[in-house]
Amino acid sequence: MPASGRPSNSMPTSISTRQPRSKDSSAPVSVPAGPDSWPYVLDKQVGFILRQAMQRHISIFSERIGNELTPRQFAALARLYQGGPLSQNRLGRYTAMDVATIKGVVDRLTQRGFTKVQPDPGDGRLLVVQLTSKGREVVESAIPRAFEISEETLSPLTKKERTTFMRLLRKLC
Repeated sequence: MPASGRPSNSMPTSISTRQPRSKDSSAPVSVPAGPDSWPYVLDKQVGFILRQAMQRHISIFSERIGNELTPRQFAALARLYQGGPLSQNRLGRYTAMDVATIKGVVDRLTQRGFTKVQPDPGDGRLLVVQLTSKGREVVESAIPRAFEISEETLSPLTKKERTTFMRLLRKLC
C-alpha cells in the first residue's frame, strides 16, 4: 500500500500463472498473451471500477472521520438530522440499507447514545428512530468534514466532470 494509506488503483501489468499442458503433448496450451486479449477483463467492468471508487471514498472518509462513525452510521444520522424522526424501515430505505443492516446500524447508534428508538404512537408495529442531543452534536460536527470528504473524493475531476459524474450515478440508481 502506498504511503498515503490508500490502496493503489493501478494493477500489475502481468499476472503469473502456470501454463496448462495439452493431453497429447508436453507443449503448453495456447493462453492469451495478456488481459487485453481475454474475453472478460475485470478492470473494464463497471462493478469493479465502482468498487475501487468506493474503496477510495471510504479510505478518505476514514481519514477525515476516524473511528467516530462508519459511512453507514453517518448516513443514518445525516438523514435523521435532515428529515427528523423516521421509522426504522423508512430510515433504511432513505439510506439505501436493507432491513438487517439498518437494524444493526440503529442498534449501534442507540448503544452509543446517538439515537433513541421508541414504538410509533400511531402504529405500534413500527419503531421510530430519532436523534438524541448527543447524536445531533456528532452529526453537526461531522457535516463540515463530510463536505471535505466529497470534495477530496471528486478532486481528480473538473467541475464539469463532477456534475456529469453525479448526474450519471443518479441515473444508475
